[in-house]
Amino acid sequence: MAKNPLTRMRDAGKAVARTMAEDVDAALARDPAGGSRLEMALASPGLHAVWSHRVTHAMWRRGGRWKLPARLGSQVTRAVTGVEIHPGATIGRRFFIDHGMGVVIGETSEVGDDCMLYNGVNLGGRTLAKVKRHPTLGDGVTVGAGARILGPVVVGNGAQVGANAVVVKDVPATGVAVGVPAKVRVPQAPAVDPFTDPALYI
Repeated sequence: MAKNPLTRMRDAGKAVARTMAEDVDAALARDPAGGSRLEMALASPGLHAVWSHRVTHAMWRRGGRWKLPARLGSQVTRAVTGVEIHPGATIGRRFFIDHGMGVVIGETSEVGDDCMLYNGVNLGGRTLAKVKRHPTLGDGVTVGAGARILGPVVVGNGAQVGANAVVVKDVPATGVAVGVPAKVRVPQAPAVDPFTDPALYI
């Protein structure tokens, strides 16, 4: 039996509230300067950018006349937060952008669950062709400040990319990529908290 419109709206509202609460908790877990849940919800541009993207992405997926408003919404978010996420990008759960300013996430980017980006990160393309041209990040990936991950490369689950690294090749799960161009090593065992800035490995 189909649900009536009011029930559907109520269920959708509950799902949105759960997702937002999950995002806030993930941000608090990764930001020692976060303070309270209320402070994080009100004062984190990274969270605001993610929440806005969840709306514009839903619009983008509807296609047709919804695509232009989605693009305009993403540009307003860019102006307000300093974070540019194309509405076509796919973002997983509990995603956090620390500080946020200067982050760019391209149209065909895919970001898994429990990922974290620092400021100045670019998930960019390397071709003008309308193909899959942006990176795919697995679950639990951390990308340090100023890093560039370019092209349709895959960064595996639990991998870390160091600050200012330039990644143009795949990074295996649990790998650590640092340098320009990035060199990859796979530690035998995790030596630090997975949300610590990977620049520590440099």
